[in-house]
Amino acid sequence: MTKTSDTIKLDQFLKVIGLVDTGGQAKMIIQNEVVSVNGVLETRRGRKLVSGDRVTVDDQTFEVDLDNL
Repeated sequence: MTKTSDTIKLDQFLKVIGLVDTGGQAKMIIQNEVVSVNGVLETRRGRKLVSGDRVTVDDQTFEVDLDNL
């Protein structure tokens, strides 16, 4: 993925890292309240992430690095 922006939406990030295959799957896990961003529960799939943000799904944590997506 080529960097075209300084942000990425939460649902897109979950797809890019391979955690889900579709936007629908991303929407479901976000709405099921198992996703947090920087330690805070997040239920908005359009939440904009920046490099350095930490996304946790269940017990897996991923750091956003927009330069290497």
